[in-house]
Amino acid sequence: MHLLIVDDHPLFRDALAATIRLAHPDATLHEADGIEPACTLLAAHRGIDLTLLDLSMRGVTGFDGLVTIRARFPRTPILVVSGHEDPRIAREALQHGAAGFVPKAMDKATLTRAISEVLSGALFVPPGLDAPAPAARAKKAPLPERVARLTPQQLRVLTMIRQGKLNKQIAHELQVGDSTVKAHVSEILRKLEVISRTQIVIDTAALDFEQIHNAQPA
Repeated sequence: MHLLIVDDHPLFRDALAATIRLAHPDATLHEADGIEPACTLLAAHRGIDLTLLDLSMRGVTGFDGLVTIRARFPRTPILVVSGHEDPRIAREALQHGAAGFVPKAMDKATLTRAISEVLSGALFVPPGLDAPAPAARAKKAPLPERVARLTPQQLRVLTMIRQGKLNKQIAHELQVGDSTVKAHVSEILRKLEVISRTQIVIDTAALDFEQIHNAQPA
């Protein structure tokens, strides 16, 4: 098993690595102190099974680091290990493609359980941080009906998400601010009833977007 720890605090990387080795003594650990070094490692070691990511690092704004790694390496799950304990941040992390969220203040047993559950393909958020309820998925309307809820501008953003473009690229092409794009992405996730950009791409893969665009009012 190969795990990547991405955090710009060496002491925390060491502490996290020590905790992981106690539960997974045979694991191979890689470390990066920023998003670009992390992407370099992920490109060089395609067998990395899980990335443990801190949201707050030098040169990183909001969820940009998470979004960057998800866009470049969509098959590698990300467990956010953050100094934040706000349930809203945990939910947004999942919406931006994280497979789990663990506050740094949590105990070692919770971190170990989070790693195991995310590696098994499940989403993980500790009790009290209000993870989206899996039962809600059963109540979804058919996908074409959910897509029809989108405004023309949201549909344009959705098309660019499907093309793998980052928020900054979308903002540049649409000539709007980053915050506007983030608001559109949040609305798209809400209206499509999905929790991540990756799920958007997977769920909408079979749709005929040219036909949808033509059906949209001008």
